Amino acid sequence: MQSKEISLSAMPKRRSYKNWGKQIVNHWQLYLLLLPPLIYLIIFKYIPMFGLQIAFKDYSPNLGIWNSPWVGMKNLVRFLNNYQFWRLLKNTLTVSVYSLICSTLTAILLAICLNCIRSKARKKLVQTVTYLPHFISVVVIVGMMNQIFNPLMGTYGVIYKHLFGTEAPNIMGDPDAFYHVYVWSGIWQNVGWNSIIYIAALSAVDTELYDAARVDGASRVRMVWMIDLPTILPTIVVLLILNSGHIMSVGYEKTLLMQNSFNIQKSEMIPTYVYKQGLQNNGDYSYATAVGMFDSVINFILIVCVNKIANKLGDNSLW
Repeated sequence: MQSKEISLSAMPKRRSYKNWGKQIVNHWQLYLLLLPPLIYLIIFKYIPMFGLQIAFKDYSPNLGIWNSPWVGMKNLVRFLNNYQFWRLLKNTLTVSVYSLICSTLTAILLAICLNCIRSKARKKLVQTVTYLPHFISVVVIVGMMNQIFNPLMGTYGVIYKHLFGTEAPNIMGDPDAFYHVYVWSGIWQNVGWNSIIYIAALSAVDTELYDAARVDGASRVRMVWMIDLPTILPTIVVLLILNSGHIMSVGYEKTLLMQNSFNIQKSEMIPTYVYKQGLQNNGDYSYATAVGMFDSVINFILIVCVNKIANKLGDNSLW
């Protein structure tokens, strides 16, 4: 009986609401810092979920969300049966996967190269040069691309005509070149910014490991392979899992700005299609919402699957 009483007394007690209140009062500064992002999530992420129900309705602004009639899965079935469905899905996945792989590899490569630079002044110079394009507006970036790749008056057109004596092909209007121009212009703009977290991870490497490797006669490439990459591998896996949740969410702003009548077959993607259906084609809000929800569901499935695969292959996963 005594042992039973001891075991019951040893059991952890549930925290009461008073204890939670005391914690909030004692650490109010931390909770105050948490308040702005929490308000942001509630206003811009959770409250808009209320409008998702119009994906299952024949929404009319005159009737409002509550009074619009239910149509079930009609809008989703309409999109799946659309003749553009497979083309939109292919274009979106191609650009997203292409961009994810190349941006990850280039960011890792830049971080490793910067980690090899011993001069602090040179390292800061390279970091500044590679970071700056991230802060340029997408509109300005596409305007620069149109000027540079202009086949008549652009830098590319002038150099091409000087070398080959003929007018340069129109790269911005070439459907086959759209993927490459979109992805590599994005890499140029964001590679410095994407490498920050890898540089931070590499800064945690113990310098004694490099000294020991040099004593053993290891080359710099060997040290990168045996020290640097294993150190940032958990960071790479976590970022890949997080980025896989945005594979279907290609930025429609840049795509719309680069889009023209020549490359429309390759540049039309699900986000641009949603934008056009919701705002241009007589405001088909229900259909556009259904397509956007399909996009989000696929993103959710992808992030769960990628996390499951990462968990099976190793211990590096989100949950």
